[in-house]
Amino acid sequence: MPDVKHFDEAEALAAVEQLFWRRGSASTGIQDVVAATGLSRSSLYNAFGGKDDLYAAAARRYLEHRSRPMFDQLAADGRGLVAVRVFFDRLLRLRCSGEYAGWGCMMANANAEDPPDAVRAVLSEHHAVLRDSLAAALKVAESNGELRAGVEVEGAAEMLTLLAYAVNLRSRSGATRAQLRSAVSAALAALAA
Repeated sequence: MPDVKHFDEAEALAAVEQLFWRRGSASTGIQDVVAATGLSRSSLYNAFGGKDDLYAAAARRYLEHRSRPMFDQLAADGRGLVAVRVFFDRLLRLRCSGEYAGWGCMMANANAEDPPDAVRAVLSEHHAVLRDSLAAALKVAESNGELRAGVEVEGAAEMLTLLAYAVNLRSRSGATRAQLRSAVSAALAALAA
């Protein structure tokens, strides 16, 4: 008779996501995962594979449940530079206040480690989706005449993507919302007509 799972995989993965997000992969051992989920090692390995597989699944969950909805909202906003400013305002609020303040972004945190290949693939996808969402907003801004002459949309989208990662990392190390907002304001002012 096959082994019957007596736990909710989605619930367990949500707990693992938060653990890796808060502590990173290097600082998280499998015993930490066992403690966070209340599951045995064998249950974890049977459901998710090894630690790297679990980390990749948690990163995928973060992308799909936390990042992608924000990115999709940005891409669909239709207000050009206002949409970009709203995106960064929301990012600053999430990183500097509330339940997850000081945690940074799981994807930015993972970029600062030496992630396994499966996680690198999720990081590349995260980067591309964020960059493409910013590019979509900047194209609207360009068509509205909001960008200064000579701004190349793809390069500007890449710059803002890197700025978002920097905001995430600096918020984790204690930068204030005012400090981070200053950098965002300067970047957006450099693009505006």
